[in-house]
Formats: sequence, structure tokens, C-alpha cells
Amino acid sequence: MTRHALAEREALCDTLERVGPDAATLCGTWTTAQLLAHLIVREGRPDQAAGILAPPLAGRTEKAMARLLADHDYPTLVERLRQGPPRWHPTSVPAVDEKANLVEMFVHHEDVLRAGLGAPRRSLSPEMISALGDRLNLMAKVLFRRTRGADIELVTAKRRTRVGSGSGPLVEIHGRPGEILLFGFGRQAVAEVELTGPPEAVEIVRTTRYGL
Repeated sequence: MTRHALAEREALCDTLERVGPDAATLCGTWTTAQLLAHLIVREGRPDQAAGILAPPLAGRTEKAMARLLADHDYPTLVERLRQGPPRWHPTSVPAVDEKANLVEMFVHHEDVLRAGLGAPRRSLSPEMISALGDRLNLMAKVLFRRTRGADIELVTAKRRTRVGSGSGPLVEIHGRPGEILLFGFGRQAVAEVELTGPPEAVEIVRTTRYGL
């Protein structure tokens, strides 16, 4: 089994080491240090990570992140992320890690890379592109569930995935799987995709606030 999630974790950690703790990211106002703390709390302290998906609990998660940054230096935290989840965590099982963490690591890696103006785009292997395509196919309905007034068809080199009721105007999103994933996670401004369809429907899709 090829462990794309593990490889992407390693690549992200290499980038975090290279850019340092104060670099910008595409996660709002977060620096790379704050993004790193988010990733560690997410998989190491599920009791404190609920605020990632539940806004009323966001304060608890932010406090956990702040404590982590206060108690540990940046290189130590990068190495902690590199080592992976605790042994008791479900994602310590390679097959679970692949399903749960590949997209997480990919999107946040691009959050760091693309926040740097003029950063060159990575050349992903065909196997990595295929793995991201599989995840996109499974996540499509969740990622694009907020679309109102249009149906969506995701178009990559290998497949078409339809999302919507079938009753609205159709907008096609063309691109590589990783780029469409970035679009679906709310990174529309940096995702290299092409939208085709009726102009009003395209505008709906372009401006909808996507993400989990």
C-alpha cells in the first residue's frame, strides 16, 4: 500500500521547517506556527479539537493551540507532527490515515505554499493525483453541499462527478483533483480550475463559501 498521506505529511513538515514559524498561510490570519498547532491538536487532543467543526467550542480549541505554542518550541512541534498521531489514535493505522489525513495534509500544505507570492506549483505524481481523485469523488457531496441555485459537475481527466438535485442550471468545474479539492475547501482564489456554465450560476459557485 502506497502511503500518500504519510508522504504528504513529510513534505508539509519539510516546508514548515523551511519557511519558519511566522510565515503567512491561507488559513485566515494564522501563521505557520498556528497552523502547525491546529494540526497537532486535531489528531492528538480530540477532547480539545471539537472547536474545529463546532464554532461554539472554538475558544476551547484556540486555547489548546495557544498552550501548545507556549509550552514547546517550533522545531519540536514540527517533529511532533512528522512523527504522526499517537499510537492509540485510529489514524495510526495506515489505511485509516490514508482516508482521514491525505486531503488534510495536502490542503494545508498548499495553504503554506500558495500564501507565498510567486511560489511555483508542485508537480504531483500520477499516483498522488489518482489518490486525490478518489478522495474528491467520496467527498464531493459534502464539500459542495452549500451550493444553492446551481448543480455542479466535477470534471477531471478520469471522471465526472455530479453534485446537486438535477433541477438547477449546471456548472462544470474542470481541473486536476487537487485543484478542485482546494476550491471545495474554500480556496477559490488560488485553485486552478475552470468554471463553465450559465454566467449567473457560475457566479453562485464561484462565490459560495465552501468547506467542511
